[in-house]
Amino acid sequence: MEVANLTVRFGDKLVLDRFSLSLPDTGVTALSGPSGCGKTTLLRVMAGLESPGGGRVSLPPRPALLFQEDRLLPWRTVEQNVADVLPRARRGEAAGWLELVELAGEGNAWPRQLSGGMGRRLALARALALGGGVLLLDEPFTGVDLPRAGRILERVRALGAPVVLSSHEPGILALCDAVIPLDGPPLSVSDH
Repeated sequence: MEVANLTVRFGDKLVLDRFSLSLPDTGVTALSGPSGCGKTTLLRVMAGLESPGGGRVSLPPRPALLFQEDRLLPWRTVEQNVADVLPRARRGEAAGWLELVELAGEGNAWPRQLSGGMGRRLALARALALGGGVLLLDEPFTGVDLPRAGRILERVRALGAPVVLSSHEPGILALCDAVIPLDGPPLSVSDH
C-alpha cells in the first residue's frame, strides 16, 4: 500500500506537501503525531473522502473508514447501528460484531445510554462490520482502557485485513506492528 506525492491544501493551509509513504500490506500500522499534523486528512484521502491536489493512493479495494467522531444514529439501538451497515442477508451478524468490541448484551440500548468509550467501540464495530480491503481507523480507542483496547486490537488483527490507525497514545502505539511518526504540518516526509 502506498501514497505518492500527495498534496492537500485547505484554502491557504498546506496540510500534505508532496507526501509519500509506503505501508505494510499486513498487520496493524499506526500513524503517530501531534494533533493537527495531518493524520486525519491522510486517512480521509486514503478512504477517498478528500481529493488531493496532486499525487496518488494505491490501496486494496473498498477501504473502510472509522471517523474520528462516532457518528452514531441516536434513533437506532446499538445493534441496529451495526446491522444498518450490513446487507440484509447478513444483518444477523450484528451481535457478533458487538461481541468483538466487548459490547455483548448492549444490543437493545440506545447510543445515549453508552459511556464515551462504549460509544467509540460501537462506532468501531460498525466500521469493522462494513469491512473492506483495508481498515482505516481514526483514533479508534479514544476513551477505551488499554487492556480492553489490546484485546479488541488482537481480534481486529485476526480479521486479516491490513489496518492503518491513527493515535498519539503510547500504550496504543506499543500494540501496533509498525509505527510511522508524522511530525508537524505540513507533512512532507518520504518513505519511512
